[in-house]
Amino acid sequence: MQTAPDDYAEAVLDAVERIPPGRVLAYGDVAELVGTGGPRQVGRVMSLYGGAVPWWRVVRADGRPPQGLDVEALAEYRVEGTPLRPDGRRVDMRRARWDGPPPR
Repeated sequence: MQTAPDDYAEAVLDAVERIPPGRVLAYGDVAELVGTGGPRQVGRVMSLYGGAVPWWRVVRADGRPPQGLDVEALAEYRVEGTPLRPDGRRVDMRRARWDGPPPR
């Protein structure tokens, strides 16, 4: 039985929902945006609750899609026009990384 997301998980999921189509953040970028935790904590939240948000917009720091979800993620990247590396299997982080929401 899966428990409801705690406040940290809700913050991570909210951050992921704000990533625009065609853009991505690395797991560590999401942690930085939330202001706490690290890549592993974000990965854990995504593995438990990420199905309800655009999970494919959270990638490894080298641009690889979430493990085991490569085919699905690559299909989403093509639909959204996410910049990919020449090999077509990784996101081009230099071009696709989202800068985050504008300062308030």
